[in-house]
Amino acid sequence: MARMWATSGVDLHLDPAGPGGLRRRLTDALRDAVRTGRLAPGTRLPSSRSLAADLGIARNTVAEAYADLVAEGWLTARQGSGTRVAAGASAVPGRTTPPPPAAGPTASRRRDPGRPTHDLVPGTPDLAAFPRAEWLKAARRALNTAPYHALGYGDPRGRPELRTALAGYLARARGVRADPETVLITAGFSHALTVLGRVLRARGVRAVAVESYGLAPHRRLLRDAGLTTPALPYDALGTDPEPSGDAGAVLLTPAHQFPMGTALHPDRRAAVVDRARRTGGLVLEDDYDGEFRYDRQPVGALQGLDPERVVYLGTASKSLAPGLRLGWMVLPPSLAEEAAAAKGGTDTVGVLEQLTLAEFLTSGAYDRHVRSSRLRYRRRRDALAAAVAEHAPDVRVTGIAAGLHAVLRLPPGTEQSVVQAALWQGLALHGLAHHRHPQAVTEHLDALVVGYGTPPDSAWGAALEALCRVLP
Repeated sequence: MARMWATSGVDLHLDPAGPGGLRRRLTDALRDAVRTGRLAPGTRLPSSRSLAADLGIARNTVAEAYADLVAEGWLTARQGSGTRVAAGASAVPGRTTPPPPAAGPTASRRRDPGRPTHDLVPGTPDLAAFPRAEWLKAARRALNTAPYHALGYGDPRGRPELRTALAGYLARARGVRADPETVLITAGFSHALTVLGRVLRARGVRAVAVESYGLAPHRRLLRDAGLTTPALPYDALGTDPEPSGDAGAVLLTPAHQFPMGTALHPDRRAAVVDRARRTGGLVLEDDYDGEFRYDRQPVGALQGLDPERVVYLGTASKSLAPGLRLGWMVLPPSLAEEAAAAKGGTDTVGVLEQLTLAEFLTSGAYDRHVRSSRLRYRRRRDALAAAVAEHAPDVRVTGIAAGLHAVLRLPPGTEQSVVQAALWQGLALHGLAHHRHPQAVTEHLDALVVGYGTPPDSAWGAALEALCRVLP
């Protein structure tokens, strides 16, 4: 029997026997009440103890649900004032119910054909673990059931089967609010950023603010579109998006900052969306590794706070393989037609790959693959942290609650020599300086950015030994 909590004229229904865990169902119910305006901005919620007693559930479950929604920016928690609905977390005009279920930013990291002995450069998953058998089954099913006209010149937005499957998956897994009509399929993240660069420039935007740490190829793509890329400050709370000046858009990795590994502070999540509303600007959300969370619940997509102001970008590059060249954008409705036109008159992404990924998603094979990958990568991360603690106690491992890489904080002044020593060991990895914006607004840090996803299982132990040999 569903339990109900009523406060301020609002009913919250919770079915103990419904799908998903109790914490997830409570989080979804509270989020939906805020989205639809049934819980207005500023409303004070009951204490975790009080709500738990009313619903007949554990207090920890309520506390964890509140914490999840604070992290996502729906709620705020202040000492002395309790937990309240965030000021910017109001319903989108004209939309009173969550959209249909939907489908993550990503960066292409190129490789030199002459590979080193061990590759710990961040950005690529374990390609040896690509689910070939399941992918082939999905490809056969997709091809057998595809209409003949699917093989013709397609809709520039991409195949409707994939756009629908992604809309469902992203809503369920990342809290993205999407309609298949606003999903645009791209040939990876770089292609998506190129398309957005054209759209922004045509709209009169001259600058896209970017993070102090990030990927130089992304900055180059924006500059190639005629846009400047001023750097945003980075501090203990992560990227500070407020000092973005007259930039018409900001490019962020809010769920897991690349490469530092921090989540954007809840106050700043709300602030960046609020600023976009005030100025008419856009937030470009690069959710490059949203599936891989280990020590905490996933931080929901920023896009869920305001689909009219946030462009959500994702790819299959981390979850499956970058060689598939499959990416997607979830666009504000006001931007969807312009982006499709900027992409071109016909679909430029392989139809068979799109149909296969759609089948892979809808059959449940994608979820199974992500679950097994998450377990494997978590074990590698744990082994990395343990090995560094044993062999290099002066090195601190950070940014490891999520993702496929870790940041190893080095003693001051040692980064360059460690990177050089790694080359002598046949070990490819990046120093933090490699990802630093030329005009970065942050203190200088010596660190390594170590990708633990790339080596196959058979080579992971040797790669870890080689890494420990070069650490100070």
